[in-house]
Amino acid sequence: MLSYPSTIPLSSRTLNHLTDLIRAHRNQHRSRWRRLDPGRQALLALAHLHNGDTYTRLAAGFAVGVATAWRYVQEAIALLAAVAEDLATAMRRIRHLAYTILDGTLIPIDRVADQKPYYSGKHRRHGVNVQVIADPAGRLVWASRTLPGSAHDLTAARVHGITHALTSAQVMTFADKGYQGARGTVRTPFKRHRSRPKLSRRQKTINRAHAKIRAHGERAIATLKTWKILTKLRCSPHRATAIVQAILVLHHVEANRYTG
Repeated sequence: MLSYPSTIPLSSRTLNHLTDLIRAHRNQHRSRWRRLDPGRQALLALAHLHNGDTYTRLAAGFAVGVATAWRYVQEAIALLAAVAEDLATAMRRIRHLAYTILDGTLIPIDRVADQKPYYSGKHRRHGVNVQVIADPAGRLVWASRTLPGSAHDLTAARVHGITHALTSAQVMTFADKGYQGARGTVRTPFKRHRSRPKLSRRQKTINRAHAKIRAHGERAIATLKTWKILTKLRCSPHRATAIVQAILVLHHVEANRYTG
């Protein structure tokens, strides 16, 4: 089998953070000797999450079995997801922002046995729905747990309590037409109605300004999807939430924000 060196475009700060979590976990459980030390296990997990390396490639590269590579990755994801912020905690920072941008995205998955709930008619593919909150600069602030891809963005935002939390904190929020009817402090563009086939000039001007602000939210989603594992999840949809939460923690560590 041929092999080659590869790189992970992350800083040592991120590697050290995950290494410390793994080391503390091993010490707490008085773990016996393992094939990889905490630093190598952290590197293996980051290669899977950021580069999307398969378990077979990881096993070959780190000289461990495929089952061992899988177990190491799942352990690292669980440790990271356990320290991820919930919405209530994130709102302590969000309430101080001038405004936020709310958007939803679909993370593709393989077809599953119970595929109907996971099929998104909007995207015409199977996946899970994730709600993302970005700051005015388009930086990723928070990501929700996953819901089946058939969930509408507005429904997902209500299920997670996002619209209620933002309204209660009186945070102005910009969102696309998929959130029509959210009310509160959520602002959506004007939409044509059957009784009024054309928008007024004022409404069109407001929509253009709204679109320019909301475009920054796409940057947050793009940031989330730079982690190649999210290109297409090839695992049970029930594990998607832990993966997204783990990536959110790593992203904040890498950006050196919200880690203290």
